[in-house]
Amino acid sequence: MNSVAEARPISSAAKRGGVARLARKYAMQIAIVIVLLLIWAFFFWRSPRTFGAYDIYNALMSTTPYYALMAIPLTLVIIAKEIDLSFTSIMAWGMAGYDVVFLLFRETNPSLGVWLGFVACLLAGLFAGLLNGLIVVRLGIPSLVATLGTQFFWRGVVLVVTNAQGLGMTPVKATLLYPALVGRLAGRIPMQFVWMIIFAIVTWFFLNRTKFGAHVYLSGDNTESAKLMGVNVGRTKILTFTIVGVAAAFAGFVVSEGVLFLWPTLGEGYLLNTLASVFLGGTSVFGGTGSIFGTFIAALIIAIINPGIVAAGWTAYWTQLIYGGIIVVSVSLQAVLRRRMA
Repeated sequence: MNSVAEARPISSAAKRGGVARLARKYAMQIAIVIVLLLIWAFFFWRSPRTFGAYDIYNALMSTTPYYALMAIPLTLVIIAKEIDLSFTSIMAWGMAGYDVVFLLFRETNPSLGVWLGFVACLLAGLFAGLLNGLIVVRLGIPSLVATLGTQFFWRGVVLVVTNAQGLGMTPVKATLLYPALVGRLAGRIPMQFVWMIIFAIVTWFFLNRTKFGAHVYLSGDNTESAKLMGVNVGRTKILTFTIVGVAAAFAGFVVSEGVLFLWPTLGEGYLLNTLASVFLGGTSVFGGTGSIFGTFIAALIIAIINPGIVAAGWTAYWTQLIYGGIIVVSVSLQAVLRRRMA
């Protein structure tokens, strides 16, 4: 009897200790969810009619993936202690690849042209991402400078290839690509939001359950130690850039397909939202730390701010101020925490 009685408090203490350890381990994820709930509650309080209706959530699920599809893989690059600023131009560059291939088949077999154009779009993104990785790793150029340069380069290529002219994408509606990428699941949920969830799950799995993910963390945390442990740091970083390139091209196709038109300026305006999602989600600009779940939730926070501000009766000019503040505060907090933990 005494042994049983004594075991109970020990078991309870062990459970409390386990909960405390889990809370410390996932403190950042818990915090970001709380932030999302608080922001949503505030905007719901300010504008219950708007945030109590399905329409705003339908709009958020339709538009958030346009930058979240890039923010999720970009998390890998930043964890690896690099940065990529070219993804907005790669969105358009991938669609330029689609443009060229589709025009070859437009008169003879437009449906085939759409499918081949989609493949060409992804391959163009893969090539651009791979080139970024090679420039950074093989030539030793800082990723900030390298990808800033390729951002302008790919945008220039798009303007030259398209002659700064747009292209209608109505033929896409006749293929399965349209309902698969921008249709409605069960008639309610936008497919682009479903793809956002798929991207998050797949990326989370590879980051947290595979050797590649461990190498990404090690490469960003301590490059020299990673090399001593046998990690091919260069190959790992090149792969992360390549993944972002493919994701950016895919996002460009989804955005263009959503409006059934290809604009040469595609991608402009997504840089701030994407970076804010990554940094607000807890990914450290110093590398070695990051969370796909955090980026996913942060993308929702970024998405809700603009309509929330407007619905609350404030001017939309506050939006960029808040986004910029989010990035500055996030990076500053990371710097302070890094110094204290050193």
